[in-house]
Amino acid sequence: MIRPRVTSLLLIVALSAVLPGTAMSQAADKQRICSQVENHAFTVGSWATYNWTGGQTNGSTLRMAVVGKEAHESTTYYWYEVTIEDPQHPNAKMILQTLVPSLGSKVGVRAVIMKSGDQPAMKMPPQMVQMVNATPGMNVTAEIARDCQEMDVVGWEDVTVPAGHFRALHMKHPRTALEVWVRPDLEFAMVKGNLKDGGVLELKAQGTGAKSSISETPTEIPGFPAAPPPR
Repeated sequence: MIRPRVTSLLLIVALSAVLPGTAMSQAADKQRICSQVENHAFTVGSWATYNWTGGQTNGSTLRMAVVGKEAHESTTYYWYEVTIEDPQHPNAKMILQTLVPSLGSKVGVRAVIMKSGDQPAMKMPPQMVQMVNATPGMNVTAEIARDCQEMDVVGWEDVTVPAGHFRALHMKHPRTALEVWVRPDLEFAMVKGNLKDGGVLELKAQGTGAKSSISETPTEIPGFPAAPPPR
């Protein structure tokens, strides 16, 4: 199943992608950002990489990317990919792809594909996806929307990361201590993030032209009966 850590990462992804390109008054920051989480149009091919220090995944690299899109029932869905890679443990590489209209949308996820190390890529069957969307605490997009509403705006601060020096907006979750520093004029706006487990993400590079990191055709996770044929 999707771990709470991934929910935190996707919240950071959502905040990274939706900030507008102009300065905002602090009083209006949170509501404006959170409302845009549900409506932001992703740019296919965009990507950003982050150095990850501390926490459970110390020494790893995080890559966020939009690697494709599909139309379903008059709605455009995007394949959002999160990859965690540790150079010291190449067999522990984790790839998570979610098909969503936006991060934070009440529609929920339509499909999930996971790949761990050298294991085959696995796709959640529709019954499991429905269960994820219907179970409190398991609907990743609903959790993102809730967590965003709970965050407080701290203010604008100077931040230095491997990608350079930025003037960034600092937001903090009062209950979980999750923190992000975001810069509105970047394609992926997050400059830095402090995670719940003590890990720190810092922007390393970003660009365009991203493709899916999964080359094989995923197989469906076993153990679920096939859906009954339509009557």
